[in-house]
Amino acid sequence: MASGTQTLRFRRPETSKPTPPQPKRHTGILQDQLRRAARKPWVPDFQTAVRILLLVRVAGAMYSNISDCDEVFNFWEPLHFLQYGHGFQTWEVTPTFAIRSWAYILFHLPAARLSSVFALGKRPAFFAVRIFFAVLSTVCEAKFFRTVVEKINDRVGRYLFFILLFNAGMWNAATAFLPSSFAMYATTLAFAFVLEPSTVQNTRRTLYATLSFASGAIVGWPFALALSLPFVVEELFVVSGDKVDLASHANWMFARWRRLILAGIVSALIFVPVIYIDSVAYGKWTIVPWNIVQYNVFGGSERGPDLYGTSPWYFYVLNLLLNFNIVFVLAFASLPSLVITYYVDHKRLGLTKPRPNESSPYTILALRLAPLYLWTSILTSQAHKEERFMFPAYPLICFNAAITVYLLRGWLEVAYIFVTKSPYKASKSVIFSTTTLCIVLTTGLLSVSRILALWHYYHAPLSLFDRFETIELPRLLNDTGLLPLPPAGVDERDRPNIDLTLLEQFELKLCLGKEWHRFPGHYLVPNVVSIDFVKSDFEGLLPTHFRLGNTGSEPWWDRKGSRNTPPGLNDLNKEVQEYYILVETCDYLVDLDFPLHPTSSRHEPRYAVDEQTWERVACMPFLDASHSSLVTRTLWIPGRWWQSKNEYGDYCLLKNRERVDAKERDAVTRTNGGNSTQRHNISI
Repeated sequence: MASGTQTLRFRRPETSKPTPPQPKRHTGILQDQLRRAARKPWVPDFQTAVRILLLVRVAGAMYSNISDCDEVFNFWEPLHFLQYGHGFQTWEVTPTFAIRSWAYILFHLPAARLSSVFALGKRPAFFAVRIFFAVLSTVCEAKFFRTVVEKINDRVGRYLFFILLFNAGMWNAATAFLPSSFAMYATTLAFAFVLEPSTVQNTRRTLYATLSFASGAIVGWPFALALSLPFVVEELFVVSGDKVDLASHANWMFARWRRLILAGIVSALIFVPVIYIDSVAYGKWTIVPWNIVQYNVFGGSERGPDLYGTSPWYFYVLNLLLNFNIVFVLAFASLPSLVITYYVDHKRLGLTKPRPNESSPYTILALRLAPLYLWTSILTSQAHKEERFMFPAYPLICFNAAITVYLLRGWLEVAYIFVTKSPYKASKSVIFSTTTLCIVLTTGLLSVSRILALWHYYHAPLSLFDRFETIELPRLLNDTGLLPLPPAGVDERDRPNIDLTLLEQFELKLCLGKEWHRFPGHYLVPNVVSIDFVKSDFEGLLPTHFRLGNTGSEPWWDRKGSRNTPPGLNDLNKEVQEYYILVETCDYLVDLDFPLHPTSSRHEPRYAVDEQTWERVACMPFLDASHSSLVTRTLWIPGRWWQSKNEYGDYCLLKNRERVDAKERDAVTRTNGGNSTQRHNISI
């Protein structure tokens, strides 16, 4: 510096770390109009969605009710027969009629046998199968949700996620052992591919969607294939994601038709294992999906589903309002909302006008929304209606509702800008997010309240059979001296499970009268107890026990009773008196009594008040819906005032005093030679 020179030192520039690319926005069919350059709204990724959904679905597996007796007698009982060799058989699972697939039932056997691997017993097997359902539903829902995020809109995906998460309808359907639930999984997975744009190059969409639809129809319920009709129309006739000139239109259509036909041929291969398993199980050549269609559509005037009850046209309106509350209204408002959006918020589905060789985004989105309307129309036109028939469309109800919520948000934005003349103010306003939050939060709270109502009001059958296995049967062992002393020095939590096989000498019979339709299945009853029916006022056909069948040539199918049709089983719903036993021969009886509004008849006396014959082992509250307020029986809210509007009956496990006491005395005599026995204090 003193010499008048200045030294400059140059530092090598540091290499900055490359910033990760931000995910692209506005790639879906629905386009945000405000704050387009802002960061995308939060939505969970696939793994996070799976974790969150799985928590709720597993909770449903553990705590949801069994709402349909068909689930028990047509699926849980045959599965129990496969695993343990006994159970109830309905006419649907006989070789004479064969309208239930043993392939579908066999699919769940590995999950049921997990409990045997770990020596956990029958009750854990029941819940293991339900958790298997929860996992299947979770994966399909998460895949569907992420496709909505990527191909429709971020906000629509977020609305869909929370509607699926808390919805009471999904709570019931996701863990039900029904072909319609399996069809729901398959339809959900199919729509994860259907929502992608259809192009000639996108063969993955066509193949995977067709495979998913076919799986739901062939393995599950064949009528669910109707949900694929808009997809078929789009594949064959709608340009969709392609750009097709008039000169090349014929070649384009040929390529589309050929692709769909090839996908259909590949998907038809699913028939091979299904037909093989069903034919081995029934002991004859059997195509169950065709049998289902034949019985329900071509059964004739003397037989068919109408034998089991008919309902008015508005049945599904009331049922869907019950399970989906305002989501139901939003879902069926989706197509009208799309029409309104076309006129008041046209740019919502794209900033550019489609060219003559392109499909309108409104046409494409309408095809995505159409399956729900088609499915509901088909079911409403049928006289015989059941809640489970709507299961395959449940995720589509949530999807259509999410679309409507987003379109409503768009209308609010348009109205706000029209009034304020300022898109900038609109971009800063919280009115739109607050409105959609209130909608999603309201439906979530209503759904949670409905789920709690189902558990508090109608869970008694499942709880009662748990009480029977974990308290009453160990009590018999304890009172008769058959319960061994626990090992000395072993903590109570580490004691071995109580061995209920010691009760085989009792030959206990548990009977069902008018409550036969709420029986949760043999999985929740120990093998040492036999289940039988006693006569009630019901005059239709009840199931009977599986019989032993003839031997076959397939060693891997060791349950030959599936090849036998017990005498009396018929498809005309005609009662068979031989399936009943005398109530006097029952050791235990499950019955429902309404003390505030008692009713009785010759075949349905009030067993619970006959204290001379029957002792109340356990009684649990069960809602008397006909004498409770409409609102309070639909939803559950804590508090005495709310519950005071409801009336309850007693869902009871009754013990035949004379028979059970006599068996206890005989057991004591055999065990101790007539000497008094020492009772142990047990903690159950």
